[in-house]
Amino acid sequence: MKKQKMAALITCILVVGLAGVWHCVVQKSQVKESIKVGFVYIGDESNPYVYNFIRAQKSIENQFGDKVQVVEKFNVPENAVEEPLVELAKEKCDVIFATSYGYGKTTKEVAKKYPEIQFCQATGDNANQNPIVSNYHTYMGAVYQGRYIAGIVAGMKLQEMISEGKITPQDAKIGYVGAYAYAEVISGYTAFLLGARSVVPETVMTVCYANTWSSYSYEKEIAKSLIEDGCVIISQHSDTTGPAVACEEMSQTDKYEVYHVGYNQGMTSVAPTTSLIGCKVNWEPYESAVIQAVLDGKKIESELDVQKEKNDAWGGLADNWVQMLELNEVIAAPGTRKAVKRAIDGFAKGQIKVFYGKYTGVNPLNPSDKIDLTKEYQENAKASAPGFCYQLDDIVTVKEMDTQQ
Repeated sequence: MKKQKMAALITCILVVGLAGVWHCVVQKSQVKESIKVGFVYIGDESNPYVYNFIRAQKSIENQFGDKVQVVEKFNVPENAVEEPLVELAKEKCDVIFATSYGYGKTTKEVAKKYPEIQFCQATGDNANQNPIVSNYHTYMGAVYQGRYIAGIVAGMKLQEMISEGKITPQDAKIGYVGAYAYAEVISGYTAFLLGARSVVPETVMTVCYANTWSSYSYEKEIAKSLIEDGCVIISQHSDTTGPAVACEEMSQTDKYEVYHVGYNQGMTSVAPTTSLIGCKVNWEPYESAVIQAVLDGKKIESELDVQKEKNDAWGGLADNWVQMLELNEVIAAPGTRKAVKRAIDGFAKGQIKVFYGKYTGVNPLNPSDKIDLTKEYQENAKASAPGFCYQLDDIVTVKEMDTQQ
């Protein structure tokens, strides 16, 4: 009997030991020495939006060296992304980054067919919509924070112009070139306007939608039209330098004094005398963390030390997911740099309320959907994609262009 018990005990130890060895082998096999990474871009490096992603890609290549092999697909229209995604999957990419909002639906569908590949959709809003696809992820920076600070910079310039007698408070008018009436665009221009109004409460805004992300000539035409309407600062949520160039050209005449606030990249190279500042999403922290997780055989979300919800992740200024671009101190109002720093610190400490005040608004795509901001709307509280989609009453006007692109 004692011999039988001993034999059973030895057998049990061997089984447990072998199971432990097997577990270690499985864990070790998940770690990869190198991976292949695919990037799909709607344009190329001539496009500021795409160039911002490319900078993140190059940083990743420098960081990981021969651990990462990159495959790129440039100039892919949103309605033609399926084939490039499938090509990257068939090339055995381990992770694929899709970088334009309109790719989202197709990217999620392709992800279903290739469960062994991780698909990451920038600016997407459908990761947690049914059906959930475990290898499909969305990510975005809380860019409203940068927009609000850029608005403070614009407001300080407006205040300087008022103090110098160049405009009256009633002339504090901002123009905005928006791509579409999406929440991402509306959230951005609202945060920008409210930042400006925190300095000059009389500030109002005129928005004109281009109905395209990337048309240099049309964006430039819209910006010129807004300037002719009396806007003294122009900003944008569109993908070209057209609005910045319009400001620079028109400010060279004796008729206009106008300034520009950019997005995605600094605009001083094309608008040295009018570009004040800009902000951007820094894509590198997320993409780097994803690549490291795939190399280590770990779940992506477990490796992200930022706010997240299931397969969706985001961070703000404090996480370096959002960055302010270079301040043009030659033309910025005195004290602007200190004001920017105070605001960045304020966001880090949770002291700034952006979508808050004695304002009401309506969803332009659903007029029955209204909002009252005497109760704060917390942007990005539960998702990376911007959700504020309300045009504020009385202080925001939408301009329709007479001509079409």
